[in-house]
Amino acid sequence: MGTRWKTVAISTVSLLMLSGCQHDLRAWFGQTEKPQHRHEPKQSEDSAAVMANEAKEAVQVNILGKQGTTIGTAKLTPAESGGGVRIELEAASLSPGPHGFHVHETGKCEAPDFTSAGAHFNPEARKHGLNNSEGPHTGDLPNLEADQQGKVKADFVAKQLTLEPGQPHSLRKPGGTAFVIHEKADDFRTDPAGNAGGRIGCGVIR
Repeated sequence: MGTRWKTVAISTVSLLMLSGCQHDLRAWFGQTEKPQHRHEPKQSEDSAAVMANEAKEAVQVNILGKQGTTIGTAKLTPAESGGGVRIELEAASLSPGPHGFHVHETGKCEAPDFTSAGAHFNPEARKHGLNNSEGPHTGDLPNLEADQQGKVKADFVAKQLTLEPGQPHSLRKPGGTAFVIHEKADDFRTDPAGNAGGRIGCGVIR
């Protein structure tokens, strides 16, 4: 597979939770069918070049906990090959075990409940979950696995996303987007958020 997943153990565990079939992997990294971009704006060559340059820059994300203090960081960069966004994340102060992890539609993180981040990032208007026949959301990501000290470290590529402004699946859309960490595991099936419980971490992406 062209796209690499450089995972530490926690990402490997997350992948083993999936069914393992090739269809599911394709769905995980993006839509199984080519998205219909019916409303892409026409751009001048100059503006397109500016956006392409912006997409090459690393994006740093500060992740807040329910107390409004920093519990982690994430670094976003364009994937080296095959498209998508490489996500390198470290966080602490979590309960041990799996935690749902998604991109939400609004770049606003107001503690303690982070409802300000809105619903999942879902420009294709699909249902939630890799194992949902009508899914997944564009913002669906693998579970994070916190160790016994409540720390998590992940490094993976989300092929369905981009950092290039102006694109339908861009994390840097007007108003931004946000990473949200949930209190429980995502079951990858139940709409709208995989029965993952409350929001315990949030980071604005711009």
